[in-house]
Amino acid sequence: MPITDDAIDRLRARIGVPEPHTVPPHYRLPGVDAFRHVAEAYGDDNPLWCDPEYGARTRWKGPIASPALVGGDSLVGEDEVPQVPEEHRELMKGDPLRGVHAFYSASMREWWAPLVPNRRVFRRNALVGVHDKASAFAERAVHEWTGQVFGDETGALLSGQYRLMIRTERSKARGAGREKTVEPAAYTEDEIAAIEAQYAAERPRGAEPRWWEDVEVGDRVGPLVKGPFTVTDTVCWHVGMGMGMYGVKALRLGAANRRRIPRFYHRDPQGIPDVMQRIHWDPEFAKRSGNATTFDYGRMRENWLIHLCTDWMGDDAWLWRLDCEFRAFNYTGDTQWLTGTVTRRYLADGGRPAVDLDIAAVNQRGLTTTPGHATILLPSREHGPVRLPDPPGGATDLTGALEAAAAQFAARDRDEETS
Repeated sequence: MPITDDAIDRLRARIGVPEPHTVPPHYRLPGVDAFRHVAEAYGDDNPLWCDPEYGARTRWKGPIASPALVGGDSLVGEDEVPQVPEEHRELMKGDPLRGVHAFYSASMREWWAPLVPNRRVFRRNALVGVHDKASAFAERAVHEWTGQVFGDETGALLSGQYRLMIRTERSKARGAGREKTVEPAAYTEDEIAAIEAQYAAERPRGAEPRWWEDVEVGDRVGPLVKGPFTVTDTVCWHVGMGMGMYGVKALRLGAANRRRIPRFYHRDPQGIPDVMQRIHWDPEFAKRSGNATTFDYGRMRENWLIHLCTDWMGDDAWLWRLDCEFRAFNYTGDTQWLTGTVTRRYLADGGRPAVDLDIAAVNQRGLTTTPGHATILLPSREHGPVRLPDPPGGATDLTGALEAAAAQFAARDRDEETS
C-alpha cells in the first residue's frame, strides 16, 4: 500500500492526543520484589535495585528501581487517560497507514527522578512525532514516534520513553531488513571459557563514586557480555518483564485474549493456536515469519546497554538519557559484547557535571547490532553531588511533559527539513 500525503496528514492530526495503553501494567504497585525480578530478567545483580539494607547506605536512602523498569512499555503505569476523549474518537479510529509495513527501529529514554518501592505509577501516552522520510530500500518511509511519560502517586515526574516505528511501502520493503539465512553460532570450549571469565570479572561499581573530574574523553566503558543467548534467557526475560503489549496469558485467560485479538494467533504444526510472539522461542514459527531462527526483543538490548551504563557509573551517579537503534537481530546462540567510549565531558543544564557516551552491542560476528548514546550525570568534587535533571520544558505534570516531548520532536523535524 502506498504512503500518501493525506494519510500522513491524518496521522499527524493525532499528535498529542492521549490514549490508553493497550494492556494494564504488569506491576501495579512495584516493590523491591518487582525491582529484583526486572533486574534479574536482564542479568543485573546490582544490590541498589533490590537490597533494602544496601540501599539505606546510599544517597537514595533505600533501594530504587533500575532505569529499565521505569517505563519499559507495559511494565508500569496506570493510564492517566483511561479512554480516548469523546471529541477525538473519530480521529483515532483505525490506522491511516494500514497495510504499510512497520518495524520497531529505535528507542529514546530519559529519566528525571527515582522510583522508590510501593508507589503507584501513572502514565500518559500519545503519538509525538510523524516525520516523512526518504528511504534507502523503500519508495517512501514515515518515522512514527510514540511517547509515554511516567509519574508516581506523589506527583513526581519519573521518566519518558519514545519508540520509533518505521513505516515503509511494501513494494521495496518486502523481504528487506530480514536475514533468512544466518549461520547459527557455535563455540569451542575456549570461547565459552572466555565468556565465563568475562562474566566472572563483571561487577557494578557500587559505592565507590566515579568523580566527574576523573573522567576523560576517550575513556573506555565496559566491556559487558550478554550471551550466548538462549531460549532460557527469553523465558527469564518474560518472568520479570511480563508478556508485553499483547496481553498474552495462560489457558482460560489466554483463550479470552485469543478472542480479543484473534489475528495475533497462528496454528502450530499440531493445529493449536498460539501467539506470534512464539517467533522468539520456536524456530519453526520464526522461519514462517521470514527469519532465520528465533531472536530476542529489541528492548532486551536496550536494557543491556542500560546495564552497561549503571555498572560503570556507580550508585551516586544518574543515568539521564539513553537512545539506541535496533539494526540487526540478536539470534539464539549469538553473543553480544557491550562497550562504550566517553565522547564529551561538560557542564549540562544548570551547571550539572555530565558525560556523553557512545555505546554499542556488537555480536560475535563483529556486527554492530545496537549502537547508541547515553548521558550520565556524575558527582563532582567541585560542583557537589548529582542534581537530578529537570523534566522537559519545565513540566510539572504528565500533560506538560508529553506536550514538551511533542514540541521537541516537531523541532527536530523542522531542523532536519532545513538541514
